[in-house]
Amino acid sequence: MWNDLSVRLILLAAPKAILYVSAGFCLAVLLVVLWRAGAFRRRRTALGCTVLMGGCLVGIVGPGVLAGIKADSLLRTAQDRIASIRKAPAQVKVVDSKGNPVLGAMVRIEQRRHSFLFGCNAFGFYSHADTRNQEYAARFSALFNYATLPFYWGMYEPQRGDTRVYGQKHKDLAAWFKANHIETKGHPLVWHDVYPAWAPVDPDSTRQAVHQRIATIIPEFKSEIRRWDVVNEATVARSFDNGLGHWALRDGPAAVVETALRWAHEADPTAELIYNDFNVGRQHRRLIEQLVRHHAPFQVIGIQAHMHHREWSLAEAWDVCEDYSKFGKALHITEVTVLSGKHGWELPAPWPTTPRGEQQQADYVEQLYTLLFSHPAVQAITWWDLQDGQWMGAPGGLLRADLQPKPAYNRLLKLIHETWWTRESLSSDEKGLCSFVGFLGDYEVTVRKGDRSQTIQPVLVKGVNEWTVTLEQ
Repeated sequence: MWNDLSVRLILLAAPKAILYVSAGFCLAVLLVVLWRAGAFRRRRTALGCTVLMGGCLVGIVGPGVLAGIKADSLLRTAQDRIASIRKAPAQVKVVDSKGNPVLGAMVRIEQRRHSFLFGCNAFGFYSHADTRNQEYAARFSALFNYATLPFYWGMYEPQRGDTRVYGQKHKDLAAWFKANHIETKGHPLVWHDVYPAWAPVDPDSTRQAVHQRIATIIPEFKSEIRRWDVVNEATVARSFDNGLGHWALRDGPAAVVETALRWAHEADPTAELIYNDFNVGRQHRRLIEQLVRHHAPFQVIGIQAHMHHREWSLAEAWDVCEDYSKFGKALHITEVTVLSGKHGWELPAPWPTTPRGEQQQADYVEQLYTLLFSHPAVQAITWWDLQDGQWMGAPGGLLRADLQPKPAYNRLLKLIHETWWTRESLSSDEKGLCSFVGFLGDYEVTVRKGDRSQTIQPVLVKGVNEWTVTLEQ
């Protein structure tokens, strides 16, 4: 894992670090040269040098200031964008058994689920005892409508053909999610990390083994899972000394991804397929360009946002969404981690959360989710992990290690289930009609008049929403 994390850190941090260090070094050299030349002893030259240094400072500091201004503007207009893209009007018509309009019926509108996917990985369900697992499940289902199940090859199939342990756990957990109206996704089918010790190392044998894995798992879970992270982080696969690394080195990452996507599509033509990566730079864009050019069968670009090293600026997050929305695919922000303690990679345990860090996490998370929810291409946001101390031992959860909610959990709960939630109490007019504008998703509509009542469960979508409720005599 250390190799993967090292590559991530270099790719994410190096460009800006090089820019700022180089600019600072050049400015320092310029000042020394001018000082030794006596430039500051001549008034006009001193003025020119001052202007020059000011320009250099603006060049270094200016982008950050402009990014802050852009972020403020984006947040000020976010609610308007949300209303435009995440809501739709609906009309309820109340009639009697003969089709006549009913005047004065009480109409209760209650949203039950967002169409937008607010999710988290479900890894914590595999590590708690029964009582603790019930508390974890309650926290999870109260906030999320989307769960990521782990299909890491080396864990799922530790010995060739042996998937009994995790296969049954996945089936049981997927059934629980389905009963609780939580969508599921499998992650990942193809990844160079967590590679089985028994798996082949030569490219051709690896292709066969991967094909068999995809052709087996997707049909097996077809009734429970309709979304898959088919390939994960192929942009760095070539640096790994195993079968997938060797395959990517020989044929190129894009060829590996395209092949796996076509196998996944063959296994289930109705499944939503995702390519997922942390690398949002040129390598990733070139890979996506090639997949689109070759008409590879995938619907979603998955973008990771692990912020152990630093938080993305809101302007940067928006720009990433803008860049990748140009490919015409839906965007899923697949792995969001924001720390509430010291920043870093795999710091020594215990790696604690702090009160100040929790407030900063909550403030940032509220703004980030608002921004992402307001972008028309973004269709899902997945947190990674729910509880502190899980991935890398970091304080990156929305819950503390004792499963108590942090401020960020409560902020998201309020946003998702209050601010961005629809509840209405209406009354039908003389035509039997009443109208509202609500957030897209699943609804329960209960109509009452006197001792008569009727409940329907429609789905609010973009476009026409005309729901008729019949009150029987």
